[in-house]
Amino acid sequence: METLEPNMSKEIARRRSVVLLPTYNEKENVENIVAAILEAAPVDIWILDDNSPDGTGAIADQLVEKHAPRVRVEHRAKKEGLGPAYIAGFKLALAAGYERILEMDADFSHPPEEIQSLLEKAEVYDLVLGSRWVPGGGTENWPAHRQFISQAGSFYARTILGVGIKDITGGFKCFRREVLETLDLDGIVSAGYMFQIEVTYQALQKGFKVHESPITFVERRIGKSKMSRSIVLEAILKVPLLRLKGKR
Repeated sequence: METLEPNMSKEIARRRSVVLLPTYNEKENVENIVAAILEAAPVDIWILDDNSPDGTGAIADQLVEKHAPRVRVEHRAKKEGLGPAYIAGFKLALAAGYERILEMDADFSHPPEEIQSLLEKAEVYDLVLGSRWVPGGGTENWPAHRQFISQAGSFYARTILGVGIKDITGGFKCFRREVLETLDLDGIVSAGYMFQIEVTYQALQKGFKVHESPITFVERRIGKSKMSRSIVLEAILKVPLLRLKGKR
């Protein structure tokens, strides 16, 4: 296994990294998660707000003023789903010259303290996934039915796609910019968590090195989960189509 050099953390601190933080009705969480991320690692933050009716966007503007230049916000016209928000964020981050681009939920489900670990492993791997289902990973305060849906969804997707990724539906990721420059971002049409499967599968198809790093996924403490039946159905229907597309 490849190892990191002792001075790697200092080198990472000099490299421009950004956390993409999609938000929709996260007014209770956004200020705290931004503070936690900035404290955890030498990264910038780009909030991607889908015109939240609860005022999240206005709070984001205040955070930009407070934490400039490390925090930015992109106000999107309407709620279009996770996939379109991230694709817009990817394009913004690439245009701004960031070398490492991270995906992360705004509700503290993904541990900010693991950002540095993902960045360090991205010195060895092209795409690093925060994984619940590898040794050392897990969940906290998650209902049994949610665990079942997640594990069954990952098993279903990796079996049909023929890949070995244990947590292919996970949304805590760190990309080298070369990965995103190579992927067909405009060809990704998934709106929900199927987006996470599609992006990782594309990276594998392109021959990039993908690594799973264990994390503990924590059930959100405030606000409502964005998971829905339509998101699950999208994945069930689109995974086989993704496999056929990959074969072609």
